[in-house]
Amino acid sequence: MDAPIVPYLVPLGALALGAINLAAFSSFGVDKRRAEAGLRRIPERTLLSLAFWGGTPGAYAGRHVFRHKTRKQPFSDHLFAIVVLQVSAIGGGATWFLTG
Repeated sequence: MDAPIVPYLVPLGALALGAINLAAFSSFGVDKRRAEAGLRRIPERTLLSLAFWGGTPGAYAGRHVFRHKTRKQPFSDHLFAIVVLQVSAIGGGATWFLTG
């Protein structure tokens, strides 16, 4: 008999979220160093995509630690919009799960 896969989903999800947050955090640091050195930068679209797919805490931590992209208003607005979308999705999912 095969073991059910469901018990493995939570640890795998946590591992995936940890990895995407580490990638987002590191990307802000790498982009900051590249900016200081005058090298090719990581596209903002990539940084925002990492946040969108679950790396929002890592993105905000990277912004704070590396003091990077903190004053660029369109970028900050887009990052905040991702937070609002994620909080809304989590809230809606939790409501559906708890009342359904």
